[in-house]
Amino acid sequence: MTMSHTNAPTSIIRPTKETYDRLQQAYDVLNKSLFGGELPNCLITLQRRKNTYGYFCGERFTREDGISTDEIALNPAHFKDRSLPDILATLAHDMCHLWQYHFGKAGRGRYHNRQWAEKMKEIGLQPTDTGREGGKETGDRVLHYVIAEGKFARLMTKLLARDFAVPWVDTECFLASQDTDRKDGQESKSGKRVKYVCTHDACDQKAWAKHDAQLVCGKHMAPMSPAP
Repeated sequence: MTMSHTNAPTSIIRPTKETYDRLQQAYDVLNKSLFGGELPNCLITLQRRKNTYGYFCGERFTREDGISTDEIALNPAHFKDRSLPDILATLAHDMCHLWQYHFGKAGRGRYHNRQWAEKMKEIGLQPTDTGREGGKETGDRVLHYVIAEGKFARLMTKLLARDFAVPWVDTECFLASQDTDRKDGQESKSGKRVKYVCTHDACDQKAWAKHDAQLVCGKHMAPMSPAP
C-alpha cells in the first residue's frame, strides 16, 4: 500500500474532498444566515492570484450541457496566517459580488459601488479601502473589517463554538511545474532569485531575493511572499 509522508494510508486521507466539502459547507451556512438562502451555488476554487485574498467572476465556468456557474476564488497562500473569520469574511465579501451580479447592478469592471457597499454592511462587514475604520466604502480596491456584534460576527461565534475550520493550510512546498514560459525573468526555487509580492491586498510592491528570504514590505509592514 502506498503511504504518505505522515505514514497514514492515502485511502484514508482525502485532502481534495475535505477541503472543498468544507468550503461548500461554509458557503451554505453564509448563504442561509446572511443572504436568506437566495444565492445560487457557484464553483469555489483555490487560486494563487498575487495581491488578493479572493475574487468573484460571473459565469466563469460552463458545463457540457450549456449550464454556466459563477466562480469565487480564494487564495490559499493566506490561509495559514489568517483566522477562520478572516477567511470566511473574504468568502462573504465575494458572495456580495455574486448577490449583486444576480440581483442588483454591479459597477464597471472591478469597481465596488454603493449598492455593494450597503449589502456588505447589511451582512455585517464594513467596506473600507484602507482595511481600517474611516476608509472609503467604494472604489476599485476595497477591503473590509468585521462589524462588532453584526450578523457576520454573531455567525462566526456560532461556527467557532462548533470547531468549524478549514482543514488544510499552505506550507513550504516542493514545486514540480509544467509551465511553458516564465515571465519577468523569474527564476525557479533552484535558481538564485524569486519574485516576492506584498501580501497586503491594496499593495503592488515587488522585490527579488533568494527563495527562502524573509521579507517585509516597508509601506504596509506586511510580509512579502513568493509570487504565484
